[in-house]
Amino acid sequence: MKRLILIVVALFAVMQLNAQKVGYIATETILSYIPQYKTAQSKLEVLNNQYKNEIEAKYKSIEALYQKYQASKASLSAAERQYKEEEIISKEQEVKALQKKYFGQDGAMQKKSEELLNPIKAMVSSAIEKVAKAGNYSLIIDLSAIQGVAYAKADDDLSKAVLAQLGY
Repeated sequence: MKRLILIVVALFAVMQLNAQKVGYIATETILSYIPQYKTAQSKLEVLNNQYKNEIEAKYKSIEALYQKYQASKASLSAAERQYKEEEIISKEQEVKALQKKYFGQDGAMQKKSEELLNPIKAMVSSAIEKVAKAGNYSLIIDLSAIQGVAYAKADDDLSKAVLAQLGY
């Protein structure tokens, strides 16, 4: 019996020595302190609005073309109607292609976002890694990326340490 208790105590001690240190960060909070991030977000917003306005203007032009077609449809020959309908469809396809070019998966907005934000993300990631190594953390969780965290002890928040590592 003494032997069993001794083994359990020894196992408990070993487990305590191997206990993993865990912390968390809030990336959105960290990013909100970084001026380059705010600048990048502003640039992306301006570009997004520019593209949206261009696409909206083209759709309004198509709508005007369609209204004009509807008004004169009765006086057009079958060939003229066919031509006008194809013209409208063609313009709609052009706008959809432009929309995909700007906002698609590999579109201009995605590329610009990566161009502007990837260096900032790399800088933050590097700072997180330095904080983790300095504090001997085996795991750092990003609360901004995880939904459903019911409780997070404030003492384990490493966001301020990451900001300090970044110089903010």
